[in-house]
Amino acid sequence: MKDIESESTIMIEPVGYIHSPFKQKFAIPRQPNLVKQAIDGVVLKSTFTDCHILRELEQFSHFWLLFHFHATAAQGWSSTVQPPRLGGKTRVGVFASRSPFRPNGIGM
Repeated sequence: MKDIESESTIMIEPVGYIHSPFKQKFAIPRQPNLVKQAIDGVVLKSTFTDCHILRELEQFSHFWLLFHFHATAAQGWSSTVQPPRLGGKTRVGVFASRSPFRPNGIGM
C-alpha cells in the first residue's frame, strides 16, 4: 500500500475570485440567507471564461465553492479555536468550526 503522507503537496490553480461586501470575519452572518441584500460575486479568470464551462448549472439549487483564506493563511493555525457563537469562551477543534485559521487555508 502506498504511503499517503508522502504526497503532502497539492498544487491548485484558482479558477476565479470571490468578491464579498464583508471585510471582517465578525461581520459575516453565520447563515447567508439572514442577509439577503448582501450581494457577493464570483469572477472567473480569463482562462475559464468559455461559455460552456457553466452549461446546465441553472438546473441546480446550490453549488459549492472552495476557496483559499488568503488574508489569514500566513498567520498560522491552532488545533483549537474559540468560536464567537459560543461567546468566545469555549474552545473547540479547528475542524469543528468555521475558523479561517486552518491547516491548509481552504474553506467551503
